[in-house]
Amino acid sequence: MSDIKPKPLRYRQIHLDFHTSEHIPGIGSAFDAEDFANTLKAAHVDSVTIFAKCHHGWSYYPTNVGKPHPHLAKPDLMGAMIEACAAVDIETPVYISVQWDENSVREHPEWRAMSATNRFQHALPGDPSSLKQLSPAWHTLCLNHQGVKDYILDQAREVASRYGSKVPGLFFDIVLTPDCVCSACTQRMLAEGLDPENPADRLKNDEAVNEEFRRYVSDALFAEYPALRVFYNCGHIHKQGRQRFRTYTHLELESLPTGGWGYDHFPSSARYAATLGMDFLGQTGKFHTSWGEFGGFKHPEALIYEVGQMAALGAKCLVGDQLHPNGAINHDTYATIAPAYERLERLEPYLKGAKQVSEIAILAAEFFHPVGARNNPSDDGAAQMLQELKLPFDVLDGTAPFDGYRLLILPDAITVDAALAKRLEAFVAGGGKLLLSGTSGLTETGFALDMGLEKSSGPVAFNPSYLVADPAALDASLPKAPFVMYATGQTIKPGAATVLASIVPSYFNRSYKHYCSHQHTPDDPAADTLGAGVTEHKGIGYIAFPIFSMYHDYGQPLYKYVVRGLIRRLIPDPVLATDLPSAGRATLARQETEKRHVLHLLYGAPQVRGKAVPTDTGTRVLEMIEDIPAIGPVTASVKLAGTPSRVYDALSGEDVAWKAEEDGRIAVTLPRLHIHSAVVIEGV
Repeated sequence: MSDIKPKPLRYRQIHLDFHTSEHIPGIGSAFDAEDFANTLKAAHVDSVTIFAKCHHGWSYYPTNVGKPHPHLAKPDLMGAMIEACAAVDIETPVYISVQWDENSVREHPEWRAMSATNRFQHALPGDPSSLKQLSPAWHTLCLNHQGVKDYILDQAREVASRYGSKVPGLFFDIVLTPDCVCSACTQRMLAEGLDPENPADRLKNDEAVNEEFRRYVSDALFAEYPALRVFYNCGHIHKQGRQRFRTYTHLELESLPTGGWGYDHFPSSARYAATLGMDFLGQTGKFHTSWGEFGGFKHPEALIYEVGQMAALGAKCLVGDQLHPNGAINHDTYATIAPAYERLERLEPYLKGAKQVSEIAILAAEFFHPVGARNNPSDDGAAQMLQELKLPFDVLDGTAPFDGYRLLILPDAITVDAALAKRLEAFVAGGGKLLLSGTSGLTETGFALDMGLEKSSGPVAFNPSYLVADPAALDASLPKAPFVMYATGQTIKPGAATVLASIVPSYFNRSYKHYCSHQHTPDDPAADTLGAGVTEHKGIGYIAFPIFSMYHDYGQPLYKYVVRGLIRRLIPDPVLATDLPSAGRATLARQETEKRHVLHLLYGAPQVRGKAVPTDTGTRVLEMIEDIPAIGPVTASVKLAGTPSRVYDALSGEDVAWKAEEDGRIAVTLPRLHIHSAVVIEGV
């Protein structure tokens, strides 16, 4: 890259979809430039991503590379939007669809991806046709064709040269792993020693093809337009190391809570993105369900919560919308967005340059077990627990340094080879603590680290088994009675480690030969224990079950209390503590230049309201937020290096009551919390 760098991302963005069929007339006929710009400005929007080419393959400006929409009423609809926004200081990055381009699919069938499983987005379940040709599906292009790469690059160059500095960046959408076995991909796999019949090898090939595409496009664009922002979207920020994003200038974390991502996906992604040193923003949507929904609206309080959470996690903010084919902007949509962005605009001085204060890190299982999909359930469960416990954390990939953290969590299935073991040993020798679970740290011969445990004799033979904890030693909220563990643990013999909970069997496994009651067999009080279930030794905690994926799947609070108790033993004096309920969220950020901390407290409990939202493979539930009650009083305390000169509310400027506690912590009390408060702690 050149020494010339793109400008920082703006805080209050819109992503304006415009995927418009050739069977609809009068495209853009109702577009009013003044109304368009004024509506955005009134909603406190400062950037809007607009469309050069959509999923249907049509362009919305006078292109010599692509194909203009056949019913475009205004020959340069995109240009008119750019000019209108420029007049009121709203940025206009430009959108180009990559692998979903129905016009190119029709004109160049040789460019089509051929899925090994014949799965295509929005395909009809009963459609037996080749490449789902009889479905209203997006028929994906394969990037392993030079013609596709040149087509995308040529259009990007055309947009950048035609509109110049008024286009600060390009958003390349739909860079996917289509499980392709077209002739070009099959030949490539064979040449690289990969097996086209192996799904893992097909994923490796897809990823390599995508990286070649990204490098080809970015190298050319950065050479010609060094100040241009570039981002490639695939619906998830994969935790595969910083080198994965060397062709990007920034990150955009697509995460629509109601669209299938859920309310726990974004925080995990943001906690990872914040460690990469890149400018990044979160993407939610105004839709009730997901992208491309016409006539769907999200409650304004939901957007206040989602935008507040983005800001609290160090992200710039974006709300997705879709323009009607006639080009008329929807005033109701921007009336919904305006309250969130009005608050955000006032908060910006307390967000710029802020860095998360995190003393715990999750070493992402996704790095060790890439599957091409969204987050690993072990990572999700760990992140969900820490959020509910209000313990600030980061998410790391396997290439990241461990310096600066007090506790490192290896959730459920982290393979510890010799190189990682050496790094972990150095971390512990330097005073760091570890928490491992499931098969993390296990080897064929024992444990990769000195955990005070003897060799595992394999998985527990009983399904389910039960855990018996010592509440006094682990967590007072745990029962003294055995409680059921819904997944298979490891049979671990304790050595020098302190045993905090033990595994006990059931009478027998359920089968046609013998079963008891409706679900599973109860614990056997007369049986011997099966080994250690939870241990601690020299700053290393271990849980013999995949407790984080179990929590992700079942949500049993007792599993969270096990982890809470172990963390309290390892780091008894956390940097942040609060009495927010489990649905609350808390983060602490530091603005070094201003010499202040900002404590973000949020409360908004999502509810499952939709029970059967249709998907390509069946149905899903829909989490949503409608109206959020105020709660309070809420207390919080933080462990800082000094005494503040002032503590106040960022939005109102009013002083917040605080006191210095005996252990040096700074405690604050908010009489009332409605959705989000940012408490500024000056001078420290």
